Amino acid sequence: MGFSRAFYACSIPPVEMEHCPDHTLAYKPLRKNNHQSQHLSFTVKMNFTSSMHKDWMKLETYSVQLERIRWKRQYMKAGTHGESIQDLYEVALRFRLLRQEGYHVPADVFNNFKNKEGKFKQNLSKDIKGLLGLYAASQLSIEGEDILEEARDSAAHSLTQGWNILITTKLQLSGIHWSIPIIRACQADFNMVQSIHQQELLQISKWWQDLGLAEELKFARDQPLKWHMWPMAVLPDPSLSEQRVELTKPISMIYIIDDIFDVHGTLDELTLFTEAVNRWDIAAFETLPNYMKICFKTLDESQMNQHKVYKEHGWDPVDSLRRRYWMGLCNAFLVEAKWFASGHVPKAHEYLKNGVISSGVHVVLVHLFFLLGHGITRGNVDLVDDFPSTISSTAAILRLWDDLGSAKDENQDGHDGSYIGCYIKEHQGSSMENARQNVTYMISDLWKRLNKECLSQHPFSTSFTEGSLNIARMVPLMYSYDDNQSLPHLEEHMKSLLFEAFPL
Repeated sequence: MGFSRAFYACSIPPVEMEHCPDHTLAYKPLRKNNHQSQHLSFTVKMNFTSSMHKDWMKLETYSVQLERIRWKRQYMKAGTHGESIQDLYEVALRFRLLRQEGYHVPADVFNNFKNKEGKFKQNLSKDIKGLLGLYAASQLSIEGEDILEEARDSAAHSLTQGWNILITTKLQLSGIHWSIPIIRACQADFNMVQSIHQQELLQISKWWQDLGLAEELKFARDQPLKWHMWPMAVLPDPSLSEQRVELTKPISMIYIIDDIFDVHGTLDELTLFTEAVNRWDIAAFETLPNYMKICFKTLDESQMNQHKVYKEHGWDPVDSLRRRYWMGLCNAFLVEAKWFASGHVPKAHEYLKNGVISSGVHVVLVHLFFLLGHGITRGNVDLVDDFPSTISSTAAILRLWDDLGSAKDENQDGHDGSYIGCYIKEHQGSSMENARQNVTYMISDLWKRLNKECLSQHPFSTSFTEGSLNIARMVPLMYSYDDNQSLPHLEEHMKSLLFEAFPL
């Protein structure tokens, strides 16, 4: 038995991952309301407790898995809506776990906790455990569920007011419902999964070293460990080790090509590079600088490895990956390069439309689709090609979150613009604060769209849908730079997952 998808996101800074590590959301910005400052304060305060609860969060996932199975069985037998349960934590936990399993549990199950005026009852402010559960459940809202918006506001407000007892309560909660056999089993399970990931890192390190790109392209990022964190989050199933290793390779190439366009290549070189990719003609690269030849050769060889998909699943994705996705990515990069070179500032919607493609999310998820090999049919391949909401919303979240950051990637002084800059240029008189606030609202709406997608029928496998969600969950961790242009939360996350085993 392996850890659930949430295990890999449990150290993500935003509050919802702190108090309950099996959320569908790793981050969901706030809709405009009177309690916004309290939400932000609450989020910051909760970050302080992450290191104290690191071991507890690793262990709690095992218990949450058992709870999910239990509530799923009960829901199948009797349903949830018809029962009147007065324990807020239990109702919130049922709601959250069942929605994560794709059951459209009605949000009005929380009406029992409102008073005659339609407000959440005042005495709930003393139920810290229940409020934590309510806040977590509120993150799985879809459009039109005002009660969940109210639940989030009420829970955050009460938890902020009760901050003095919050840490103590959380520590008290960490020991409930645990038995020694369960703890030991969970510890052993964690250590086993950690060992698998360590073996993957050895494979990735050897692959990266053998490529020699770090020596040949000294201007580009050299971060294979960081890049492998994406597949670790996207594919948490321990049995998918080979897929994680293979997925790291196209992700690495996205970063390298991004650096070629963003920090090194001239516009003329980038134009020729893109034209050669569009033709996928090795001969065309002979006229390009050596660093571009090396990059394209590596990319071409990595795509040739995709032929194994045909052997395993009977579908050869190479031509599709080359001519649609890598071409699309490079063309989107070139559009941004031309904007910068000409000094043109596009409309915000125009920038985002291109930025969704230049995020690289589509490339990653299409590789994931073929690596998983679930439901590969002409119809499903065409659906993936059409950029469904599962992919486009995730890509937009990544692009917008990246643009919210105040710092670029480590030592990267790039020229790819930002949505916020475009928005301020388009909306004369708008402040930076207003622009950033608008972006947070957009991300919130995109999360609701993703939540709705999970609750709707679609032809994609659960692994693929969860993989798309996991990318969105991982985004805050990968782009939360501090003033020193570093990623302390990510560093702590990697240390916890890969290098700190439980003593048995």
